[in-house]
Amino acid sequence: MSQAVVYANGHVVLGGQRWRAALGRAGVAKRKEEGDGATPAGVLALRRVLYRADRLAIPATSLPREPLGARDGWCDDPTHADYNRAVTLPHPGHAEELWRSDALYDVVGVLGWNDAPVQPGRGSAIFLHVARPDHAPTEGCVAMLLPDLLSLLRAGVTSLLVTTEPMRG
Repeated sequence: MSQAVVYANGHVVLGGQRWRAALGRAGVAKRKEEGDGATPAGVLALRRVLYRADRLAIPATSLPREPLGARDGWCDDPTHADYNRAVTLPHPGHAEELWRSDALYDVVGVLGWNDAPVQPGRGSAIFLHVARPDHAPTEGCVAMLLPDLLSLLRAGVTSLLVTTEPMRG
């Protein structure tokens, strides 16, 4: 098991390697709520990796891997029984599309946030995914440039320790 540290100022460190990351537009928060734009602080296990098989090869990782499909979604509706779970679209509750026209979800690490057990309103769809080229803030996820994300997965990461502290030096 390898744990990467994610610092509040957008650095990811695993062993001797360091990468840049985009975090939530509201920064890192110790208390996460649906729609607040914050990346949750704490230890987030990397549950599995989803990927666009039509765009890239199977990512090298020791984690379970699954190709995404055109009808895959993630329920972010705190009033629905499927809240913070993978769903098939169309879905009766509000759900985010995982099959995107941009490249942001070409690789998605499903992070263990608010899933054991799920608590309505505590945040959903917290992923490790591909960053925009300018590292623009996310809605609460951790995002890295595709080559960096693939390198982190290849290095054997199994969890993220997201801290409210900035990286020094």
